[in-house]
Amino acid sequence: MNNQIRSGFFCMLLFTFLGSALPAQEYELLSPNGKVKLLVTIRDDISYSVHFESKVLISPSPISLSIADLGAHGEKPMIKDACRRSESAVINPVVPTKSTAIIDEYNELVLEFEGNFGLDFRVYDDAVAWRFRTAFDKPIKVLFEKATFRFASDHYLYFPTEERFLTHSERLYEHIPISSIPPDKMASLPVLVDLVDGPKIAITEADLFDYPGMYLCGNNDQTLSGLFPAVALKEEQTNDRTVKVAERAEYIAETAGTRSFPWRVLVIAERDADLLENQTVFKLSRPLQLKDTSWIKPGKVAWDWWNANNIYGVDFEAGINTETYKYYIDFASRYGIEYVILDEGWYELGDLFKINPEIDMEELLRRAEQKNVGIILWVVWKTLDDQLHEALDQFERWGVKGIKVDFMQRDDQWMVNYYHKIAREAAKRHLLVDFHGSYKPSGLRRAYPNVLTREGVRGLEHSKWSEHPTPEHNVIIPFIRMLAGPMDYTPGAMINAQEKNFRSVFTRPMSMGTRCHQLAMYVVFESPLQMICDSPSNYLREPECTEFIASVPTVWDETRALDAAVADYVLIARRNGDAWYVGAMTDWIPRQLTIDFSFLEEGNYHIEIFQDGHNAHRFGNDYRRLKKVISSSDKLTINLAPGGGWAARIG
Repeated sequence: MNNQIRSGFFCMLLFTFLGSALPAQEYELLSPNGKVKLLVTIRDDISYSVHFESKVLISPSPISLSIADLGAHGEKPMIKDACRRSESAVINPVVPTKSTAIIDEYNELVLEFEGNFGLDFRVYDDAVAWRFRTAFDKPIKVLFEKATFRFASDHYLYFPTEERFLTHSERLYEHIPISSIPPDKMASLPVLVDLVDGPKIAITEADLFDYPGMYLCGNNDQTLSGLFPAVALKEEQTNDRTVKVAERAEYIAETAGTRSFPWRVLVIAERDADLLENQTVFKLSRPLQLKDTSWIKPGKVAWDWWNANNIYGVDFEAGINTETYKYYIDFASRYGIEYVILDEGWYELGDLFKINPEIDMEELLRRAEQKNVGIILWVVWKTLDDQLHEALDQFERWGVKGIKVDFMQRDDQWMVNYYHKIAREAAKRHLLVDFHGSYKPSGLRRAYPNVLTREGVRGLEHSKWSEHPTPEHNVIIPFIRMLAGPMDYTPGAMINAQEKNFRSVFTRPMSMGTRCHQLAMYVVFESPLQMICDSPSNYLREPECTEFIASVPTVWDETRALDAAVADYVLIARRNGDAWYVGAMTDWIPRQLTIDFSFLEEGNYHIEIFQDGHNAHRFGNDYRRLKKVISSSDKLTINLAPGGGWAARIG
């Protein structure tokens, strides 16, 4: 179900005014709890400002939408009427990434202007959002959208700098002052602003469709501005996976004249931990578009590419061949892992119908069905697009359960529409989707819950060729990138190293940080299609850790962020059914944290603990497994090694 249950609704017409705009008209909108205040001011332009309690967060910031032959909607505005309403609803997501019930409670201001356009503003207890609407009979060309964020002071922010619009959105986060960012420096979303003596503010977007994604650039002051890739007029395909834009139009979208545009979102977090529980992007996205969702099955995936098929102790040569994938299937079946992925190499690049002669696809699919393991196929986006219907029909006939679509690297209007097309066509054939080489989530998963996860994050694959991701990076992304939606970081390394011992080895990869740092990722990092990246042979050698990884759900009934600090550490508890899981991670600084188990109901519980070993500070693989009994009145102090972690199962 993906329904909304109204617990309260009213809409009151404030006034209707025809003719010239009134000077300096101002509208105030409060959050349900009264802490967040939005002010919308109508003068020669439209601007908004945001306050939290007595503190100014965003100073008056102009917004407008420029349309070819129709002018800038937001300049010299003439308001017609305004309407306020309040909403209190419950959303039940098909795939409950954080919780099975999402409280959607907000106050809304709807403004209508002369010139066939309007603005919607919403204020939540933990967010502010706005979007434009237009009502024209014919298609329009959007020249530009002005989205400005003028902060009251010069704050530091976490800025994932991008070099160009052709990007995998797998950036590191620079912690720099807003004023240090020039107009020619841009970042992908989300961006997190670290206010002095105030809440944190994350900027992102929601309900992105038929429109380009938004980036942010600076102005050498306290202002950030939206930036959008223009429509592609000419493209240049350089290989099977990369299609570069050779020429762009002077407009960012050509779209229907009557529509709503993406929400511009400001998430407001009193505590850093609040960022881990926030679900604003999902709330603001369009509702479910599928009638039947019973076939959508989240789960974990045994993945081949990261570990370079390094299986051993077998009587066949490992590689991209039938025997190797049968080994993966048998391993997945043994541990109850739902899926196995066939990554690059199963087909001849450029043609999805030229299967690697070393692979007997029919035999693998029979083996998988017998073992109750689903097969997911990696595909290059361009090849899939060229052979879309024929290829997806073939996958459906084979009984394939999903596709991993890779290397899109763009989010201009055409590519955003491509994501929707793939989600829709895959759903028709009961196929799950994992987007790699992708931009950040913007709400597509609510409309098409078969889109279980996507990359758009600097994940563990980078350890094959670089000294990133580091443990510090790993405790940044849950607060920023994961705020937008699930992230396919691909955890699970069984060779773990402290910083001085780490080496990037493409075909024999390892991870930075400790074993328990990796185990905790299965609790901390959200991905309803969660990868298990290392070799089955390594997992079979480590049955305690493997059994724990296999036991951790990929969807959750409830999430409690217990303690957290951006770029420092995270401590989180999640419930699935009657079982709770707890995960903690730290950066390179060893830490002592206290877990308060009062989130449990009264009674005694068995807990299985994986904690950093006494020598984890020098040998990353070192861990200790404990079992004990706890109650809801207990508190437990835990010690995390440098780059360390802690994970537990309670039930």
